[in-house]
Amino acid sequence: MRIIVPMAGMGKRMRPHTLTTPKPLIPVAGKPIVQHLVEDILQMCKEQVEEIAFVIGRFGEEAEKQLLGIASSLGAKGTIHYQDEPLGTAHAILCAESALQGPVVVAFADTLFRADFTVDPSADGVIWVKQIDDPTQFGVVKTGADGVITDFVEKPKEFVSDLAIIGIYYLLDGEGLKQELRYLIDNNIREKGEFQLTNALENMKAKGKRLMAGRVDEWLDCGNKDATVQTNARVLEMKYPDNHIASTAKVIDSIILPPCLIGDGVVIEGSVVGPHVAVGDHATIRNTRVRNSIVRDHAQLRDAGIDNSLIGSHAHVKGRLQELSLGDYSTHA
Repeated sequence: MRIIVPMAGMGKRMRPHTLTTPKPLIPVAGKPIVQHLVEDILQMCKEQVEEIAFVIGRFGEEAEKQLLGIASSLGAKGTIHYQDEPLGTAHAILCAESALQGPVVVAFADTLFRADFTVDPSADGVIWVKQIDDPTQFGVVKTGADGVITDFVEKPKEFVSDLAIIGIYYLLDGEGLKQELRYLIDNNIREKGEFQLTNALENMKAKGKRLMAGRVDEWLDCGNKDATVQTNARVLEMKYPDNHIASTAKVIDSIILPPCLIGDGVVIEGSVVGPHVAVGDHATIRNTRVRNSIVRDHAQLRDAGIDNSLIGSHAHVKGRLQELSLGDYSTHA
């Protein structure tokens, strides 16, 4: 099996953090978002993954090295593919054309999830969905009583279904998907100005492919700062309910309220940290109250109060209780 991770977006809703770090590499509960994503897929699907193909923008050598390292750590070959223009989901996947062979999971790297990844052996594919209150900003599916998908609709203006596509897909025939994506591009078939994966899936369904809707238990968004901080809290609850404090961290006259993750070389003195805080490596927190936040590597918090915040690496913060979205190497006092 192969995993394709389209992640070339600019992450404008996550600025200023994405000015220096691609959004899928922003850490949540101590690991990049994309690492949680592929680890969860591997854990849930129980299949051998041969390749993880990352479809990216021009993120730079360091980001590419980090992505290849993530794949290697999971026993898979990592490959890098570029999407230089934002031409839609179908175009993004086709940028990893060489990986479209055999069974394929396509996972867009701005959400995390918990789901039953068991695939019906009679299905040609599974599209995971979540029932939501307002589906107008998502692609949605309609299903029959047997769970087989009967229709795909991209961002419906009028209600047709509340089953939103979350961005995780399994296709048994990667080559067949490649042919449908190529057909859209070659014939300039666009919807709302872009090449849409849902159109390719609709064509596969029309040719008799049996595509099922899979239900997710939990859908965690990382689209903006607030959503990412909330996702960080939920992942900490699931993976580190009793705290994880690195052996090299120094906690002096301080209280750590679970769930928290404290990285290597962190110094915490005279402070209360938690609940729901992830502190990156070599950060320093002194005389500070911090909760429900992400504090990245080498950040320094002194005489501060922080809540519902994302503090960039090497940032410096001082001051009363506040909510911040502070980019790398910034100062707030």
